[in-house]
Amino acid sequence: MSTSNDASKPDTNESDAVQPTTNGDATVEQAKEEAVNGHADNIFQITIKLPHAPYEHAITISTQEQVQDLRQALIETPQLFQYSCFHLELDGQRVNDYVELSEVPGLKPDAVLTLVEDPYTEKEARMHVIRIRELIGAAGDRTDALHGIMAGLSLHDSVGLDESGQAKEEEADKTPLSDYDFMSGGSVKTLQVPAPEPAPKTVKSISVSPWNPPPYHLRSKGHLLYLFLTTNENEQHHITATVAGFYVNKSSNAKFDPSPRQAPKAHSAHSLLTLLEELSPSFSSAFQTYLEHTQKKDPLTFFQLSNAIPANPWLVPPPTSTHTTHQPDLARTQESYLISGVENTETLRDWNEEFQSTREMPKEAVQDRVFRERLTSKLFADYNDAATRGAMLVARGEIAPLNPTEARDAQIFVYNNIFYSFGADGVGTFGTEGGDEAARVAVGKDVFGVRQVNNLDIPNLFTSGTVVVDYLGKRIVGQSIVPGIFKQRDPGEHQIDYGAVEGKEIVADDKSFIPLFEQLSKALRVKRHPVWDKDNVRHELEGSVETKGLIGTDGRRYALDLYRLTPVDVSWIEEHWSEPGKNGEKEEGKDYPHRMSTLRPELVESFGRLKLREYVKKELEKKGEASKQKEQKEASDKKSEGESDEVAKEEAEAADQDRVDISGFQYALNPDVFCGQHPQTEEDKAEWAKDEAEVRAACSHLLFEVLPRLVDELKDGEVGFPMDGQSLSQLMHKRGINIRYLGELAELSDKEDPRLQALRRLVIQEMIARGFKHFANAKLRNVSAPFAAPCVAHLLNCLLGSELNPKPVAECDADLKSLYPENDFGFEKLTPEDVKKEVIAQVALRYRYELDGAWIEPGKQLQMLREVALKLGLQLENKDYAFTKQAATNGTSNATPASATNGHITSSKKKKGKTSPARAASPAPQTVQTFHADDILNIVPIVKEASPKSLLAEEALEAGRMSVAQDQKELGQELLMESLTLHEQIYGVLHPEVARVYHTLSNLLFNLDDKAAALELAHKAVIVSERTLGLDHTETVLAYLNLALFEHATGNGRAALVYVKHALELWKVVYGPAHPDSITTLNNAAVMLQSLKNYPESKVWFEASLSICEEVSGKNSINTATLLFQTAQSLALVKDMRGAVNRMRESYNIFREVLGAEDRNTKEAEGWLEQLTTSAVTQAKQTQALASGRLRRLQLGNRGALRPQAAVGQTAHETTTANRPRSGTSRVDQRNIDELMRYIEGESPKKTPKKRTPATNPKRRTQKASS
Repeated sequence: MSTSNDASKPDTNESDAVQPTTNGDATVEQAKEEAVNGHADNIFQITIKLPHAPYEHAITISTQEQVQDLRQALIETPQLFQYSCFHLELDGQRVNDYVELSEVPGLKPDAVLTLVEDPYTEKEARMHVIRIRELIGAAGDRTDALHGIMAGLSLHDSVGLDESGQAKEEEADKTPLSDYDFMSGGSVKTLQVPAPEPAPKTVKSISVSPWNPPPYHLRSKGHLLYLFLTTNENEQHHITATVAGFYVNKSSNAKFDPSPRQAPKAHSAHSLLTLLEELSPSFSSAFQTYLEHTQKKDPLTFFQLSNAIPANPWLVPPPTSTHTTHQPDLARTQESYLISGVENTETLRDWNEEFQSTREMPKEAVQDRVFRERLTSKLFADYNDAATRGAMLVARGEIAPLNPTEARDAQIFVYNNIFYSFGADGVGTFGTEGGDEAARVAVGKDVFGVRQVNNLDIPNLFTSGTVVVDYLGKRIVGQSIVPGIFKQRDPGEHQIDYGAVEGKEIVADDKSFIPLFEQLSKALRVKRHPVWDKDNVRHELEGSVETKGLIGTDGRRYALDLYRLTPVDVSWIEEHWSEPGKNGEKEEGKDYPHRMSTLRPELVESFGRLKLREYVKKELEKKGEASKQKEQKEASDKKSEGESDEVAKEEAEAADQDRVDISGFQYALNPDVFCGQHPQTEEDKAEWAKDEAEVRAACSHLLFEVLPRLVDELKDGEVGFPMDGQSLSQLMHKRGINIRYLGELAELSDKEDPRLQALRRLVIQEMIARGFKHFANAKLRNVSAPFAAPCVAHLLNCLLGSELNPKPVAECDADLKSLYPENDFGFEKLTPEDVKKEVIAQVALRYRYELDGAWIEPGKQLQMLREVALKLGLQLENKDYAFTKQAATNGTSNATPASATNGHITSSKKKKGKTSPARAASPAPQTVQTFHADDILNIVPIVKEASPKSLLAEEALEAGRMSVAQDQKELGQELLMESLTLHEQIYGVLHPEVARVYHTLSNLLFNLDDKAAALELAHKAVIVSERTLGLDHTETVLAYLNLALFEHATGNGRAALVYVKHALELWKVVYGPAHPDSITTLNNAAVMLQSLKNYPESKVWFEASLSICEEVSGKNSINTATLLFQTAQSLALVKDMRGAVNRMRESYNIFREVLGAEDRNTKEAEGWLEQLTTSAVTQAKQTQALASGRLRRLQLGNRGALRPQAAVGQTAHETTTANRPRSGTSRVDQRNIDELMRYIEGESPKKTPKKRTPATNPKRRTQKASS
């Protein structure tokens, strides 16, 4: 049971300080109060009486939890696995399963609850069978349509193991980092999983019997199911499940007799698990071994994900691998029957009713909010899962359309109570906006809009469940069916009750929507404005004319079409878009594919903050003017007043001077300007012109302030540098920059600066990957599923394999082609030149950037392959792909070891390619090319969904952060743990949001000196990130780096180095070698090696860090000087005094040039330089002394030496939310010269060195130093 709230009570004055709010809203205050009071009184132990051995079980409960939670805890306890169908009784009274434990009358410490076995129903019996199959490991592998190969995989437990899964043996003087190659490219082996240890078998098979279901006359006697069991002893048993339990019957494969066997072969039990123990002598020991086998792994690494779609790895083991063996299991096809019963294999749910009734649940008390948000999270997860499965069936053509006579893009489908349509302009709605392209963008923006509205959680305003799925080149939208949306209205009635109907010709404005849309508009900064219909009648609307309101037949008010919540990006549209002429031709240079370019809500917010600053400035100026006049006016009265009154008055005025009332500040943008509206009156025209000017100002703010500022911050190293396309997109979106500005970003970063050059290379890589994605999708859209792999393989060969084979051949099955006459096989004729030309055209079209010879960089093919695979949902075989002829020839020699890493027979195509003469008879492809159709093992859907965040969990986290910042550490820690419990309760543990909160909390707790808790959370952060975001997601890389820091700080130096190495290897796969921010990590690794007394290796890592720093920051930067300083120290430790003196001299010279001779850093470097020069004379003695001093300085408790890696787009300070250093910067020793003297002579310093808190540029740094 959850005991995380079991915190001792802090002082009473702290809890008194937090007053509960009186308005009934469950706010942070309530969450705080709950956390402070700690619920310590409400956690106690109770005893459960059992019908079978061990007859009693003690368990700790919290009265905050539901009875359901208690039941779950019981059935997950190893001694109680056999129970699944039971109820609990207290003092002879049945306990309701659906209440909170606090509501159970008479439940107190040391109470005794009795577990009473219930009769089974057919459903309970089916659930019991499923559970026991899972529990004993009898459920074989599943081929899941939605989740790809090895979905939700974690490498956490296998980091540092060799291919066979054994710990790597190292020589005594070697460390895990000894064989690390700084400049080699990424290796796919980093993402390989060691061969698994086979799980012990408990039974041969257990499935539903061919005699199932029971005939009518036996059903009426209580027969529920018939099962068939084969034990490890090869004995076969037919089992009857009845309302009373399970027994062995007299049936055989040929004869039906479900009556119980006679003694001595009679066996029966309430639980199937107990029956198995009786029937198979080896079962108990095999089951015990199986449990031990599963307990070797962290449960987080193999638990099923229920509240999030698991991450699909883009590189997966080949089909011959031990990971992916396909086992026979009769019950695999029976599972849907076991889950849903005979009547309904596809359980239909009324998604819309579930969504809306969950929204209507009470949210006054904290507990109500927890329950409501928990249900919401689960419901969205279930819906996203179901909607994606349906969308995949639609894409594959497995579902019949409701309107089969229409064109394909206009067809609509209903499956599992979800309505599907294509993200294309099937009915001409977007004819003037850009057709199919506009429709595709609109549905993507619609999901984003629905998520925004869901997050705002406005009472009585409802949205439909919305999911967009990109699969096999098609974009499919799945929506829950709003009641009444298909209803034919009476003549004169509109289909829509608010907003535009049938284009924009008619505008409806039902008054009941005004108060709801008013709240929405206020939150999203949308201005109330007029629009005009075709008869030029004026209508005042709260939202965009495109945003529609519908009153469903259930009486609820729904907001639909939320793709235009912000104004259009007019500067982009005017420059790059023109309406097509009669024949579809466009003006030259104005051929952007659609007119749906809107501003991002983050930009609208940031422009709002700018306007607020201007408003405050003006108000202060006004106040200044007013006070001057006041002073002049009062000058004559002053003489008569007393001095003391005067002083008090002046102070009051000064205090008032700084306060500005911002209630008069108004800021909202009109989303319908530049969208074909024609104001009629002069007054409206003037207002409209003002609105247009405001939107233009916002566009200018984006172009001339936000974009250049981002480039400057990345250049100065003030924020974490993006690693791949995903982190780059997130960084841009956070700043309110749309992806269409990638070209602009590439131009702004085309400067000499090495950091900006790295940024430009990354941006160009992202544009090529996205251009290729659009082109590949256009080709995939017109081929059927069996040709998807040959099509993708051929396109990848044209993009990445042209150096190995300039004329790749598509590997399509000629016999199958004749079955699909309507397919477009044009992709077979494509050459690498065609594909390159198409991608260059797409980049020019979408990002307004001419690649001019810039193309995929040599050595970056793996990174490009990863980007493309993630964007298209590809799962490729994990092997070394030969992108060049040199790699292919090297491949022949190392093909065997490279491909046999999974411990199974290889299927290396490269090797086959070399021996083509001997393979004349083989049907396999003859040509040597980088990719073959067989390498594309699977294609998974890319899902965009609209699930809201939990406001309650976020509020608690924020409250904890604030308390820590205000130095209320105990209260802060309490609130942080409360927030963690809320996150886990609401989202379930395996969820990306929980991974992020683990990561944040591990940093915060580490700063609060709770290292053990920080370390545990850091491990969890890694596993949950891997399983929900991806093995090589940028957040996973950062989680590994964090984990390494905490392992080091708690004394596990070698483990820390293993994680550092894994993170760096991942980094190479994601970005390639020498990422600008890797300086910090290399530097940390060097410090770790030093603390392990491995000075020679430590020196190598300092030097590697220095060489990247010189490349990225320039030879005369502060960062370089700092690293030179550290490198000099490391050289002194390996007795290279001359080298040390030279490095220290370089460091001193840079400090003196940049910071001046009087700066503390310059003086420090000078002191060290003198000492080292002296030491060079009496080398042996001094080195020894330096070593002992140096080691004392690097005691493990002193974490000032190590710096956390900044998250992408954040400063390291924001990442840890404590006063910790910035990414990519270092800091020299903080001692003064006297200490230094003692230190070098081997005396330990009197006081511990301060934490290093560097700033990024000299100016800021000196300010900090002086403060």
